[in-house]
Amino acid sequence: MGTTDHLSIILEGVQNGSLTIKEAKKKLKTYEDLGFANLDIHRAKRTGFPEVIYGEGKTTEQVVKIFESLSKKNSTVLATRVTEEMGYQVLKRLPKVHYNKTARTLLWKKNPEPIHTGYIAVVCAGTSDLPVAEEAVTTVQAMGSIAELICDVGVAGLHRLIDKINLIKNANVIIVVAGMEGALPSVIAGLVDKPVIAVPTSVGYGANFKGLSALLGMLNSCANGISVVNIDNGFGAGYQAGLINKLMNPTVKEKNKL
Repeated sequence: MGTTDHLSIILEGVQNGSLTIKEAKKKLKTYEDLGFANLDIHRAKRTGFPEVIYGEGKTTEQVVKIFESLSKKNSTVLATRVTEEMGYQVLKRLPKVHYNKTARTLLWKKNPEPIHTGYIAVVCAGTSDLPVAEEAVTTVQAMGSIAELICDVGVAGLHRLIDKINLIKNANVIIVVAGMEGALPSVIAGLVDKPVIAVPTSVGYGANFKGLSALLGMLNSCANGISVVNIDNGFGAGYQAGLINKLMNPTVKEKNKL
């Protein structure tokens, strides 16, 4: 339901007496004040996906309260950058939430089944890049798409990549996660006809400059069809891929809107 439709329903309710002015004001409120956070409760209506919780710097109690509030108003709640200690503490309070230790994410979905057809390939150069790749996978799943994770196929052993190339080619969108010199997205983009989202990671030795060399390498790629997100930003890549796949494969409800 769009923002305009939502507003019309509320105004009609006031007009026909099924809603009081006080109830209408409550429904029209665009954020919820928790004291330590102002939750954007209308974000899903505007953008199609609810506000995401960024775990770093927050206490376990704060994350639990935000989760509880968002889950009352949305069918999906996602938190990123959650420490292991915080993750297990939240699970004690909210047992229906799924914690991914590698991805450092917490995810709750009212309906866990994917709603968009096709799949998004998340290609990981090395095992050390897995936390960022897994964050992308969880985000894709949160947005209702299927993710296929392809691990440890970096450029140091291209035969490993070639063995998986058909699985990569058949994806609707391809996320490529790599550190070191960040060459893998260029290689893959030269082999496929799908959008490639490159994710530089901070994996590498000193001259890697905590991911800066991978970022610059990806930005300077000679292959076409590559877009680049920030260093270690698996969430950003997963979100962008989820939006693309959603446009390619809308649900029945979304098709009716179009």
